[in-house]
Amino acid sequence: MAQLDSLVSQIYWFDYNGFVELSHSWWERVKYYARLAIERVENGVDAVKELLSTLTPDKRLGVMLEFEDASPEKFAKLVADTPQWTEWMA
Repeated sequence: MAQLDSLVSQIYWFDYNGFVELSHSWWERVKYYARLAIERVENGVDAVKELLSTLTPDKRLGVMLEFEDASPEKFAKLVADTPQWTEWMA
């Protein structure tokens, strides 16, 4: 979804010294959680929401970015079923 692409062109984390690119291992973990989220779509929105609730805000955003790239059809289904999904990002 273009919303996420417009939010973040690359995954960066802000610290007091400015923006720092996140590590490769961080992104690998995010991709793992994204695969779990994609699998959970079949179990319903609450299953995805439960998984996301266990993650830090930066990981939640990364998971949704990867989710959209890896499985656009399931991402579209999640967004259609839950228009308020952006609230989960907070």
